[in-house]
Amino acid sequence: MYVAKKRSGFTLIELVIVVLVLGIIAAVAAPKLFDVTTDARENGTRQSLTTIRNAIELYRATSGSYPPATTLATSLRSSLQGGTFPSPQVGTHVDDNSVRSFTGTFTVSGPNGWAYNQTTGEFYLNDPNSEYSAW
Repeated sequence: MYVAKKRSGFTLIELVIVVLVLGIIAAVAAPKLFDVTTDARENGTRQSLTTIRNAIELYRATSGSYPPATTLATSLRSSLQGGTFPSPQVGTHVDDNSVRSFTGTFTVSGPNGWAYNQTTGEFYLNDPNSEYSAW
């Protein structure tokens, strides 16, 4: 007489359903994960702007005038954490910590990551994206 053994495990259909459900969850979660990266870069750049603006004001408070545009990075070195001048992490000039000087009203131009007005102490992200340049 033949006795059937009971097999334990998952069927192929059950495994396919689990893989499909995991794929759907991954498809929904992946875009949210990438937005977190963008948010972190934007927040880092905003923090850099705040830090540099504070360093400019500290320089002005101690010396009586705004730092010269030609030597801005070296003038602020003692006021910046770690002594390094930060680079923007968003926009078209990512990782470009060069500074362009402007006078009058700020307008985006040139290949530099930052823009600085020596007469007023204004400091901006030099990016054509209006959201970033308004920070």
